[in-house]
Amino acid sequence: MAVSVGSCCFSLVNASVKIQYSVSSPRCFVPKSSTPRASIQKRKASWSDLSPKLNPKHPGKGDGDGDGDDGSPQTVAFKAFGSPKKERKESQSDLREQQTDPGKIHNASFLNAVVKVYCTHTAPDYSLPWQKQRQFTSTGSAFMIGDGKLLTNAHCVEHDTQVKVKRRGDDRKYVAKVLVRGVDCDIALLSVESEDFWKGAEPLRLGHLPRLQDSVTVVGYPLGGDTISVTKGVVSRIEVTSYAHGSSDLLGIQIDAAINPGNSGGPAFNDQGECIGVAFQVYRSEETENIGYVIPTTVVSHFLTDYERNGKYTGYPCLGVLLQKLENPALRECLKVPTNEGVLVRRVEPTSDASKVLKEGDVIVSFDDLHVGCEGTVPFRSSERIAFRYLISQKFAGDVAELGIIRAGEHKKVQVVLRPRVHLVPFHIDGGQPSYIIIAGLVFTPLSEPLIEEECEDTIGLKLLTKARYSVARFRGEQIVILSQVLANEVNIGYEDMNNQQVLKFNGTPIRNIHHLAHLIDMCKEKYLVFEFEDNYVAVLEREASNSASLCILKDYGIPSERSADLHEPYVDPIDDTRALDQGFGDSPVSNLEIGFDGLVWA
Repeated sequence: MAVSVGSCCFSLVNASVKIQYSVSSPRCFVPKSSTPRASIQKRKASWSDLSPKLNPKHPGKGDGDGDGDDGSPQTVAFKAFGSPKKERKESQSDLREQQTDPGKIHNASFLNAVVKVYCTHTAPDYSLPWQKQRQFTSTGSAFMIGDGKLLTNAHCVEHDTQVKVKRRGDDRKYVAKVLVRGVDCDIALLSVESEDFWKGAEPLRLGHLPRLQDSVTVVGYPLGGDTISVTKGVVSRIEVTSYAHGSSDLLGIQIDAAINPGNSGGPAFNDQGECIGVAFQVYRSEETENIGYVIPTTVVSHFLTDYERNGKYTGYPCLGVLLQKLENPALRECLKVPTNEGVLVRRVEPTSDASKVLKEGDVIVSFDDLHVGCEGTVPFRSSERIAFRYLISQKFAGDVAELGIIRAGEHKKVQVVLRPRVHLVPFHIDGGQPSYIIIAGLVFTPLSEPLIEEECEDTIGLKLLTKARYSVARFRGEQIVILSQVLANEVNIGYEDMNNQQVLKFNGTPIRNIHHLAHLIDMCKEKYLVFEFEDNYVAVLEREASNSASLCILKDYGIPSERSADLHEPYVDPIDDTRALDQGFGDSPVSNLEIGFDGLVWA
């Protein structure tokens, strides 16, 4: 059975656990074989039926492509590899055939800058948000970039509790620290304090974006052995690519060199020995082979510059609009677009700055004076074209872009401040541990993609799942708060079977987020606590009886606190404009991965 993953290529070395990595935004790690954890068991059983967490409901960009436990083939998928320590012999022999030794570079000094990464992961338990899942270990690759820093993939060190690295030809492992992760671009920066580790080290040089058919050499520590591995191929394609781990669309390099479990975070070199990118995912299906992806140095440089400017990673900005292509002449004529150019604005996210200057029905014809074609592309290098959103990815959070638009036949210029996208249902949880509050045994937590994967889509319910897939945030800080489960006690008799239902109001007040709910409960002086749920269901608790029962419930279930640490902070109202509450949920998917029609795309 081929063991593979949703957005990475690191290999798992815990002999007792064979796991597939489910990119988790998103986003947690999914064991492939039996474990003592019930929540993990559920995810294993539903693996062949579920789309990956980062790429929900998108065939062809998912996590698993190998055979499942029942022997049935998985769907087409972007792979973030997780591999067991004990592979089958036939898998080892196949991999040895793929891994080639070019011979010419076996003594090259840049190979010594590539190190092996050993990480111990402890992911949150989103169904039981007050605790963690069982830890497991994995291996990946990284490389030196100077100034005492190492570069690797974010998914290689996600939910880390310990990270160690080992140099080529050395038998000692050194403790490393994760300085920053860029989830959307799947890059992480590590540091090693030991001076011995850096003795004689030469950092890699970052090269320029390669050309088609340029030779590329991928170096790392994949499964099949313990020493460094080298594979060789050519650049097949350069375009905006779906990043499975970050659920984002950024520039990517497609290559035909073999990328195997454990290669994640390893560098790709050109013939001059310059690093032209970072190996991070592959594409698998029965119809394709040898399709691997590399994060180009333009994305790496953007990540490093962002970190240097702000002392933290702020993320890639977005325009926050849903665009439609204008290939049809009648459509262009109706919109009074005289030339074969532009894309139609079909939806504007309320949380984006574009909502202040753009309207539905506007046609964007230029971005910073670069003309946008009717297919949503712009000129790229000398004789190529690339998706319009590539220009947005070249900006930093807070940058201003000038848009040329046509509104009712009139040409205008508008300026838009670009900021990171606000997700109503996040793909990753900031801070690692999800928020929660327990009231008389009722467990409330925000809906997230990791929770949806952990619970399985069929237990979440179609209506709630539809909201997650089709609804954008109406204001910054908005969350969908759900009743995850009820911890049975005398005080909540009759509600024990409730689970995964959205709570809309508390004592008649609409709930904005989990912190708002905690604030309303703390401030309540009424006799009853009234929770209104989706589908007009109501749960009522007596306030004093609920307070009295809380300590007993926490003790019975071994829960350390009635709420997460972040909910002890003072509540700040996130709404700047009360009109935001009047806006309804949308009717189009919130992710490009969910749009089945090529004519629509989020920018």
